[in-house]
Amino acid sequence: MRTNKSSHTADEALALFREHGGTLRTGEALALGIHPRTLYRLRDDGLLEQLARGLYRLADLPPLDHPDLVTVARQVPRGVICLISALAFYELTTQVPHAVDVALQRGDERPRLTHPPLRVFWYAKEAWEAGIRTHDVGNTLVRIYSPAKSVADALKFRRRIGVDVAIEALRNHVRSPAFRSDELLHYARICRVQGVLHSYLEALA
Repeated sequence: MRTNKSSHTADEALALFREHGGTLRTGEALALGIHPRTLYRLRDDGLLEQLARGLYRLADLPPLDHPDLVTVARQVPRGVICLISALAFYELTTQVPHAVDVALQRGDERPRLTHPPLRVFWYAKEAWEAGIRTHDVGNTLVRIYSPAKSVADALKFRRRIGVDVAIEALRNHVRSPAFRSDELLHYARICRVQGVLHSYLEALA
C-alpha cells in the first residue's frame, strides 16, 4: 500500500485511481495525497471524466452500463436503489427511469446531489434494511433491492409510481425463472401489502 504524500504526479495519481477501482470522490483523492490541481489537469487533459460534482473516473475504462447508479452509490452511500430504478436494472419494467429512485431510512439526511436527479423514498428501518443486494457495477458496489423486494416496494408505493407499473413488475417477476412465492410473500409482509399482493395475483391468474 502506498503511503500518502502531500501531492502526487499525474502518473502516480492515475495509478492510485487504478488501485482503488478507477473511481474516486474528491475527498478520497485528497486523502490519498492527490492535489486538486492534479485532478483538474487530468480532467482537462481527458484522462479523467467527471461523473458528477466531486466524482471522477478514469476515462480509459469501459463505458458504464449504469453511470447514474454508480454516481448515486458513491455520493449517497446509505442509499439503496429502489422502485423503478431497481425494476429497470432487473428488466422487470418497460419504464425508462427519468431519475434515480433511492431509498433512505427515515431520519437520514436528504442527499445534496444535483446530478443525476433523485427521487427519495423514506423507509422504516425494517423495510429499509430488508432485501438489499450488492452488485458490482463498473468496479463500484451498488446496493439495490432484490427483485422480490422491489416488486413488494412497487405494490406499496403503487400510487406514487403508477398502479400499471406495479402490476407489470409483478407479472414479469412471477414469470421469471427466479420467482419464489415464499420470498415475495416475505417482503410483502414487511411492506404490509399482503392483501394487495393476493388481490393482484388472483387477477393475474
